[in-house]
Amino acid sequence: MASQDWFEKDFYGILGVPQDADAATIKKTYRKLARTMHPDHNVGDAKAEERFKEIGEAYAVLSDPEQRREYDAIRAMSHGGARFTAGGPGGGGAGFEDIFSAFGGAGGPGGQRMRFNTGGAGGQPNLEDILGQMFGGGPGAPGAGAPGAGYGGYGAPAGPRPGADVQASTRIGFREAVEGSTVSLSSPDLGRINARIPAGVKDGQRIRLRGKGRPGDPGAPAGDLILTVAVDKHPVFGRDGDNLTIDLPVTFAEAALGATVAVPTLDGGQVKVKVAAGTPSGRVLRLKGRGVRRGDRTGDLLAKVQVVVPQRLTDEAREAVEKMAAAESGHDPRAELFERARA
Repeated sequence: MASQDWFEKDFYGILGVPQDADAATIKKTYRKLARTMHPDHNVGDAKAEERFKEIGEAYAVLSDPEQRREYDAIRAMSHGGARFTAGGPGGGGAGFEDIFSAFGGAGGPGGQRMRFNTGGAGGQPNLEDILGQMFGGGPGAPGAGAPGAGYGGYGAPAGPRPGADVQASTRIGFREAVEGSTVSLSSPDLGRINARIPAGVKDGQRIRLRGKGRPGDPGAPAGDLILTVAVDKHPVFGRDGDNLTIDLPVTFAEAALGATVAVPTLDGGQVKVKVAAGTPSGRVLRLKGRGVRRGDRTGDLLAKVQVVVPQRLTDEAREAVEKMAAAESGHDPRAELFERARA
């Protein structure tokens, strides 16, 4: 059925195809535009999302032969093919015969003539009567007086409407966010929905799941499910973009003399890393390719060295530390700090 805003919208212009484009051209052009303007490729771009909806609406009309016929007829009537000014001397415009020419020559020689009442100022025709008789829904037509059966002031009910988007939220574990997961959501009106969470999702990120929202009118696409994901903290690992982070405890001897130590990984395994002699607390060791994988890119694992000071010393250990302190008695590790502070 025709829609009121068909008078103002140029669906051919929206898709960028000529008015005589065949069905294959319209379909090919729509698919190309839909891929370019898809919300998943334009996250947070409101203009792209609106453009995507316009493209979908245009294709829904032009891909349906019956709706396209009605649309072409209305566009011809409202853009130069039909004028609603009174004909005859002094009318300044074409007669009503122009209107009928867009609908198979009605009113011409041998055609069936339609009669309309003229109402309102200046004797203008009743537009609702005109469209109602053209599409079988005017006064006297079955259901013409029923609620919703009119033409919205122009004799045209709304066309197939896409389903509404649905907002939802879920919480997943840290490892599930890094590796990807599938969650099951339930709604009283939509039932149970399985949603795939892509690998590498961040805390607070919004994911658009196409076609998982409310169903649309027959022939129209369903809405989307816009899912906000909350990610739990991990007791050991943190995240910096696509890199994982971890605090790596080492002993004073390992940091001073150098050592090779084991570092845990998120998958439950471990990897060896070399701690160079004289490594200070706070130095970051980078383990390539042990971070978050997203697409064809994988981040790193950043291990921050934390030199552990023993809380209790054996007599033997205390004696060794005292000997080391005596050997370094002439060295002040804070001398350079004071020099920079005075500069």
